Amino acid sequence: MPHSVASPTRLPSVAVLAFDGMAPFELGCVVEIFGLPRPELGVPWYDLRVCAETREPMRAVGGFTVQASHGLDVLATADTVIVPGVPDVRADVSGELVAALRLAHERGARMVSVCSGAFALAAAGLLDGREATTHWKYTDLLQRRHPEVRVNPSVLYVDSGDVLTSAGSAAGLDLLVHLVRRDHGPRVANAIARRLVIAPHREGGQAQFIEAAVRPVADDDAVARAMDWALDHLAEPISVAGLARAAHMSERSFLRHFRRRTGTSPLRWVIAQRVAASLPLLESTTVPVEEVALAVGFDSAVTFRHHFTRAMRTSPSAYRRTFGGGAVAG
Repeated sequence: MPHSVASPTRLPSVAVLAFDGMAPFELGCVVEIFGLPRPELGVPWYDLRVCAETREPMRAVGGFTVQASHGLDVLATADTVIVPGVPDVRADVSGELVAALRLAHERGARMVSVCSGAFALAAAGLLDGREATTHWKYTDLLQRRHPEVRVNPSVLYVDSGDVLTSAGSAAGLDLLVHLVRRDHGPRVANAIARRLVIAPHREGGQAQFIEAAVRPVADDDAVARAMDWALDHLAEPISVAGLARAAHMSERSFLRHFRRRTGTSPLRWVIAQRVAASLPLLESTTVPVEEVALAVGFDSAVTFRHHFTRAMRTSPSAYRRTFGGGAVAG
C-alpha cells in the first residue's frame, strides 16, 4: 500500500500543484493516472486534488486557463504531493509553497517532483543530502543553486523512499507508473501502462535522452534492426560485433550511431533489457534465480544479481518477495 498517512477507511490522497504559466502535459499525466476512477482494477484508487497558491484562473501554455479547487492547505495534508514544475527555475520559490511542502513532509507525505519541480523540493530543503534528478537541461543549474543536493544528470528518476524526483516530462510518466507499482504491484501498474500505451516498466537508472541530431536515415533504421535482433536473442551471448553485423555496419560506426540514438552504449542497453526481461519471470514464476539469470542471457547468477541490484536498487529475491504474488512454476 502507499507510503502515506491515510487511514484504512479513506482513499490515499494525492495533491498535485498547478501554477500560472504551467505547461499542461505533466499535470495531465498526474490527472490521467491518479484522477480517473479505476473500478475494474479491484483496488482502492486515489483521491486526487489539484492545488495552487491562488484560487484565480491560471494561464497554461497553449492559450487556456486552469482554476484549482484547492489551496496549499490541502496540499500540506495530502498523503502524496506531486510538484510537476516551477514557474521559473531561476526564481525563488515562494515562502508559502516552501512552508506547505515542509509541513507535508513532516507529516509523513510522499514527496514527488517531475522535471523542474525538483527546484521546489530543493528550496524546501527536502533534497539536502539526497540523490535527485531533473530535466537534463536544468541539472547544472540545480547543482549550482543547491550544492547540498547530489544531482544525478543521467537517470530517468530517483526513488529515495519518501522523496522521489524525475527527469523531463515523459520520464515523469515512468515515475508515476513506478509509484503505482510500489503501491499496488506489477499487475495494476502494467494495466495502467497498457491503458496509457507506454512501456510497463523503465528502470530509474536508464539514461535520459540527450539533445542530439538524430536523423531519420538508413543508419538509424539499421540500429533499430539490431536492437530488435538483440531482443529476440537475449538468452544468447550478445557482443558489439554481433550487433554491428545485425545492423550491417562496422563496429565503430555502429557504436557511434547507437550512442547518438540512445544516449548509452550497446552493452549497457543489452544489460538493461535483460534486467527488464527478468521482471515477469520473478513476478509470476517460482523459477530459481539461477535459472532466471540464464533465461535472460546472464552468464551466472552472480552477474545477474550484480546488474539487477544496480538497476533496481534491490536484489532479485527481494524483488520477488515484493512483487511475486501468485507465482507459479514454469
